Amino acid sequence: MAVNLVKGQKIDLTKGNAGLNKIMVGLGWEPVSAGKGFFATMFGGGQKEIDCDSAVIMLSEGDKLDSTKDVIYFGNLTHASNSVCHRGDNLTGEGAGDDEQIFIELKAVPSHINRLIFTVNIYDCISRKQDFGMIKNAFIRVVDVATHQEIARYNLTENYQGCTALEVGEVYRHNGEWKFNAVGNGTNDTSLKEMIKRYL
Repeated sequence: MAVNLVKGQKIDLTKGNAGLNKIMVGLGWEPVSAGKGFFATMFGGGQKEIDCDSAVIMLSEGDKLDSTKDVIYFGNLTHASNSVCHRGDNLTGEGAGDDEQIFIELKAVPSHINRLIFTVNIYDCISRKQDFGMIKNAFIRVVDVATHQEIARYNLTENYQGCTALEVGEVYRHNGEWKFNAVGNGTNDTSLKEMIKRYL
């Protein structure tokens, strides 16, 4: 049975589950309907769909990004080690279930990589005047690929109005094991390029 996490809660992934190797991290969200009439006019009726892009920032010891090749996103779908694979971009968030999926082979993650941070940002958020206050039902979940069992889920329940990017969760090494942390921090970064600057 999956563990439903709250912000800041951590859970062991491999401790007590030595056979766990391949996991799928699914991220999902739904656009808030703008509706019609006065409010739609105020908030841009007929505005473009909200295009959320997920990414993985792979950090070495000291939480440093050694290379932009360690950022996995729609423009760089697979890490050179083949340990992290992004399944591609969902442009609207429409449809049930995961909007974007990232597959990780834990045993293949390079030994110098200690932390995988999962982020979501809104494409072209400034010119489109969009933020995460326009998104609802956002979540991140971890699934055991071998058994298809959901291990953990974190539903983001905070009000992220004004935030244009999120650090949703992270998978990290601790004492030789892998753990998951429900992060849920909103930022005002306007692009993935801005988000990674703090780790350079």
